[in-house]
Amino acid sequence: QVQLVESGGGLVQAGGSLRLSCAASGRTFSIYAMAWFRQAPGKEREFVAAINWTGYSTYYAIPVKGRFTISRDNAKNTVYLQMNSLKPEDTAVYYCAVRLRAYSGSYDYATPIVYNHWGQGTQVTVSA
Repeated sequence: QVQLVESGGGLVQAGGSLRLSCAASGRTFSIYAMAWFRQAPGKEREFVAAINWTGYSTYYAIPVKGRFTISRDNAKNTVYLQMNSLKPEDTAVYYCAVRLRAYSGSYDYATPIVYNHWGQGTQVTVSA
């Protein structure tokens, strides 16, 4: 299994920036992809961004495209989410997720079910 620990959340003003980090430990050699999701109070979890652990494929949700950047550091077993030009509607708990190589089913990167493990979440609050 893989354990995930998110960090970097906090309170920022609209237009500001934050960088979230997600450090993985355990079966890190088996990582296929990692992703970020977010969930606001009273709403369902929604996809934010994903990145393959090999190759160069990245994926973004429309609301964050052009503002957020997902990146990885394989040597550190860490995925990052650089969030620029933050808006109040970005306020949510952000969760890191990992899909391992042997996991069944096709890889639909925006679907929570395709990921094996999840972090505890980190709060991001953007004030107007």
